[in-house]
Amino acid sequence: MASPAQAQGVVREIRVEGNRRVEPETVRSYLQFSVGEAYDAGKVDRSLQALFATGLFADVSIDQDGQAVVIYVVENPVINQVAFEGNSEVDTDTLRAEVQLKPRSVYTRARVQGDVQRILDVYRRQGRFAASVEPKIIELEQSRVNLVFEINEGGATKVQGVNFVGNHAFSDAQLRDIVSTTQSGWFDFLKGTSIYDPDRMNLDRELLRQFYLKNGYADVRVVAANAELDREGSGFYVNFAIDEGELYTFGNVTIESSLPGADPQSLIGEVLTHQGETYNGADIDKSAEKLTLLTAEQGFAFARVRPRAVPDPATRTIALTYIVDEGPRIYIERINISGNLRTKDHVIRREFRLAEGDAYNPLLVDRAKKRLNGLGFFKSVDIKRRPGSAQDRVVLDVDLVEQSTGELSFGAGYSTSEGVIGDVSISERNLLGNGQFLRLKLAGSLERMQVDLSFTEPRFLDRNLSAGFDLFHKEVDQTDESGFSSTRTGGTVRLGFPLSENLWMQTGYTLDYSTIDVEAKYLNRVSNLVIEEINTRGEDLLTSSFGTSLTYDKRNHPKNPTSGYYLQVSGDMAGLGGDVQYVRVNGEGRAYYPISEKITFVGRLIGGHIEGWGGDDIRLTDLYYRGGETIRGFDRGGFGPRDLLTNDAIGGTTYWASTAEIRFPLPFIPDDLGLSGAVFADAGSLFNANDLAKSLNGKPVADNGIVLADDSSIRSSVGASIMWNSPVGPIRMDFAKALTKEKYDEEQFFRFGASTKF
Repeated sequence: MASPAQAQGVVREIRVEGNRRVEPETVRSYLQFSVGEAYDAGKVDRSLQALFATGLFADVSIDQDGQAVVIYVVENPVINQVAFEGNSEVDTDTLRAEVQLKPRSVYTRARVQGDVQRILDVYRRQGRFAASVEPKIIELEQSRVNLVFEINEGGATKVQGVNFVGNHAFSDAQLRDIVSTTQSGWFDFLKGTSIYDPDRMNLDRELLRQFYLKNGYADVRVVAANAELDREGSGFYVNFAIDEGELYTFGNVTIESSLPGADPQSLIGEVLTHQGETYNGADIDKSAEKLTLLTAEQGFAFARVRPRAVPDPATRTIALTYIVDEGPRIYIERINISGNLRTKDHVIRREFRLAEGDAYNPLLVDRAKKRLNGLGFFKSVDIKRRPGSAQDRVVLDVDLVEQSTGELSFGAGYSTSEGVIGDVSISERNLLGNGQFLRLKLAGSLERMQVDLSFTEPRFLDRNLSAGFDLFHKEVDQTDESGFSSTRTGGTVRLGFPLSENLWMQTGYTLDYSTIDVEAKYLNRVSNLVIEEINTRGEDLLTSSFGTSLTYDKRNHPKNPTSGYYLQVSGDMAGLGGDVQYVRVNGEGRAYYPISEKITFVGRLIGGHIEGWGGDDIRLTDLYYRGGETIRGFDRGGFGPRDLLTNDAIGGTTYWASTAEIRFPLPFIPDDLGLSGAVFADAGSLFNANDLAKSLNGKPVADNGIVLADDSSIRSSVGASIMWNSPVGPIRMDFAKALTKEKYDEEQFFRFGASTKF
């Protein structure tokens, strides 16, 4: 560097030394001074900065030699090859595409550090925050180097805990079912949701917000969402801070229209929001969409519907007005879809309630975005609007990022009625990109084995119809309870469709082939009823049946509800061909009422009846068998009609049961442990054996007689439960005491069950 004393005089010559590849004229082009100018220290400093900024040189100096200025440069080497070592979780092609340094590019330390950070970012997106990268160079001749990134991938950094602050209406366990991020558990290698992904945090915030809006909390705010790495760097703790606000109900609901000729009162019956009901943001959106489509069908193509909510904090009500007016006259020129590498275009386009050439309506576009997100096929969905070829034309660009839709899951546990139980299933929610569902499941225990193959087309004929089929094979060993085992193989075709927002109907046809069997070693102790049925009807029977069901669901939570109700009634008729003729009806109702923020009352009522027709009796395998799964305090198959000679349960044609239960958190135990308790009372009955049992009753044993006990008296029990939402799945222990029973019923004081999904 020139000293101030030398900064005098005129520059007569500029020499470049040390360069090998870079031409001298290229170096001179970056100088801030030239021959003939006075030597200036400020210009020399700026020249140094410009030369370093090129990235061509590892070192540069400028000295004055008399009236000549000498530029000394040390060139950066040229990269001959870029290699990666130690990477197994991320393939080399992915890393090579991510880094900016390529063969024949100039090596600089700054660029290397930038690429190190890019590689680390790739691993962090894979959930590997413990990964490290060490760049190494191998010097070659002619100022060339090989660059090697040595990678230590480390382990996947998983989510050790998902916690919530500020939630009072819903427990941590309930909210964990809502967010997509899951806590680390067994068999995490089968799923990716327990690996920390910062991009998933935004999705989880929105899922929480939508859940609260659906359940009456109009002012909810997810104040913060952050992740903290533990001291060992082995896992994250994801924390959500929630400001729930107050619980609101709908106040007065009206429709206002400025469209000439439109009758808003004719539309009021179509809205899903009603005065006095709990506020539901999802129902507001669906009502606005429904009104938009209805007004469009009435000839108002550019109609738009804007909900206006007016809250009243004093009464905790929200008055709602749907304002119908005319929007700008803009048409959709094109809908461009990108990012769907697997999902086919028609699967995406059918979620839009508008097509190219239709009137543009921002509400319908927003609803289409929500439906696409709801499919679960995409990690992110973005719909952008841009000008079309004319002033009244727009183009919609749909940008998608797909995510994995296949799942391999295991289940394991223990039941006091069946011993060790387990299942494994493979499912695909977007089969071949067609949006179809396919699942193969194998489940079993010491007394039961079942294989199911299920296929569903959720939009049959591109309509709001669900169609599919099920193939099954079941083997059940009821030797201990009823003296026989049975096998059933068959299939079902089904069609389902919504009748209203919360009401779903499903119909189906089932054809199955069944057998009933008694092992020779049990012949001396099995009920004569079983032997007589096999002798009379044979071991093998074909059943052809048609069934339908109606389901109405108004629960506030899909897995752990605290309010709302669920109703289902189903019926099926066998005898359209086959060897069996019967009519069967089943019903179930469940209600949930929050006594306080953490205490919930649960009521349940179930029942069923089966009746033969055309002179046919009900075979043993079609009868109802009930025990501790229906009324706690009784063993499996523990109550109902029984052959007193062999103590075998022989099933009944009619049953009913009711439950009243209060669920509460266990005192002095932190909520985040997932422990809760319950007290309950169960009551019910199973009665009316089949006609064959009645005809054999009282006959001498030598004549295949039985001693039938068949009583419709009420069985009841009370007890307490401990429930644990454990890391391996839900576990429940029931302690029950039978209050009313018959002397031949079989009791069970303790019942334990566990299952898990990975």
